Amino acid sequence: MIPASLRLHYQVAMPTPQTHYFSVDFHIQGFTASVLELKFPVWTPGSYLVREYERHLQDFQARSLTGGEYLEHQKLGKAHWAIACGEEENIAISYRIYADELTVRTNHLDYSHGFFTGAALFFYLPGHTDVPLTLIVVPPEPTWAIATALPCKATDLATGAKTFHAQNFDTLVDSPVEVGIHQDYAFEVQGKEHHFVVWGESNLDGEQLVKDTQKIIAAEVDLFGTLPYDHYWFLLHTSNQGYGGLEHKDSCVLNYDRFGFRDPEKYQRFLQLVAHEFFHLWNIKRIRPQALEQFDYDQENYTPSLWFSEGTTSYYDLLIPLRAGLYDRQTYLKNLGKEITRYLTTPGRLVQPLAESSFDAWIKLYRRDANGDNSQMSYYLKGELVTLMLDLLIRERHQNQRSFDDVLQTMWYVFGREEIGFTPAQLQAVITKVADTDLTEFFHTYLHTTAELPLNDYLQPFGLCIKPVQEDLPPYLGIKVKSEAGQEKITFVAAHSPAAMAGISPQDLLLAIDGVRVGAEQLSLRLKDYQANDMIQLTVFHQDLLRTVDVVLASPQANRYEVVPMADPSDSQLQNLAGWLGES
Repeated sequence: MIPASLRLHYQVAMPTPQTHYFSVDFHIQGFTASVLELKFPVWTPGSYLVREYERHLQDFQARSLTGGEYLEHQKLGKAHWAIACGEEENIAISYRIYADELTVRTNHLDYSHGFFTGAALFFYLPGHTDVPLTLIVVPPEPTWAIATALPCKATDLATGAKTFHAQNFDTLVDSPVEVGIHQDYAFEVQGKEHHFVVWGESNLDGEQLVKDTQKIIAAEVDLFGTLPYDHYWFLLHTSNQGYGGLEHKDSCVLNYDRFGFRDPEKYQRFLQLVAHEFFHLWNIKRIRPQALEQFDYDQENYTPSLWFSEGTTSYYDLLIPLRAGLYDRQTYLKNLGKEITRYLTTPGRLVQPLAESSFDAWIKLYRRDANGDNSQMSYYLKGELVTLMLDLLIRERHQNQRSFDDVLQTMWYVFGREEIGFTPAQLQAVITKVADTDLTEFFHTYLHTTAELPLNDYLQPFGLCIKPVQEDLPPYLGIKVKSEAGQEKITFVAAHSPAAMAGISPQDLLLAIDGVRVGAEQLSLRLKDYQANDMIQLTVFHQDLLRTVDVVLASPQANRYEVVPMADPSDSQLQNLAGWLGES
């Protein structure tokens, strides 16, 4: 029961943005207990890692709003504060947040803009996260615009400050804010207002971006049948670093290479990112696992179903641009081949089951290290390919009259419209019903074991197959090398490879093969001078110690795969393919 007298007000200012500090005031009015407890989120929904946002907080103060006197406070934990407020019902909290990390899930403030995501900036009151609240954003200059999906209730024309309303703390967290001098491309789809807000210098063609985004939205509406919002905001940061996106209910945040929009392949990748994050407004923001129905901002929120929430979304982010007419079937198959290559060249696929990958996202996916590819499998990537198999299975059984589209539509109708969280069993029951066949063994094998995915078996009825690209490959050593500051650093050593068995480690510096200096660019060419089973002497620096070890090279291993048409496909195969990917 929310106390009728409790009112929450946040204000964010950035008086000296070049110093990277947000100033936050949090006013709590009508609080009737003698001790006020505050917590700071340690993660944000959509990015499954405890990020310890509180580490950027400083200058914390608590005062009486009535008399202005300081109130005693103490920390009870890393992100947990307690204020002795006695009989004082109106409390003012103030603090600063250092913000110089430009990602879609953190805060960034400089001379040109400010961006913040609620979980990384705001305290919450345990037990009172359902209380409606107001947010005032005060820009450093009146000319700086403010973009967010939160409804604006008032504007101060003199300062440019805007007052927004959020129905609860979850909504505040789910509504990132961009402040600054940016481009705002406004457009409509189905009579609803959309904005593509772009910060940063870039070679982006805004007019083309709007046209292509409209096509993506239309293709996804064709799938789900409705746009479940009044307005939607794309917040794009163009920079020289980073790549990514983070979904929100009525908005998304994107980060992309500022000069990655003219090159056709890079632009296609960007459109896939747009399609992916927009798809999430249905799949995970409204069709979400029951384990994520109530967010616990204090700790990890575990679910084995991210293979569907993220992996299925990844499957469709390749398909949607095809359906939208933004590239053709050949391009789609080329992109699918890249995904399959990533899967088949990741040794961790034989170590970590898919459901476990989802459950352990908190300790693995976002904490990659030099051994990551040996020990883990991305639920994005394997979930994408498991969804591919399910889609093709359903299509073949029902002559393209059913597909995984029907799974998503059922999940939307049953769980998404009313936002009722689903369990893994309920998800599997929906897929089974659409497929109209027993999938018990399928789910066990491909979600809970490390059995290889028989992708060719599922592609064959569609006249397609996976083939390794026939190249002049060198014998297999099993390392990846990168030139850094004049040194040749070994960044990865594949498990069970010749290099691994010889004791070569990531972070070793590669010096020579058989006494002759070798660098990252020459490594492959040098290895071609040898045959499988030849022994070479590999010289490295290991923690500044010079080592020379004998390595027995193995047979060449494919490092690239393509999805190609089979020779002489049958009429049935051609019909299946056209039903899946449209006419060529």
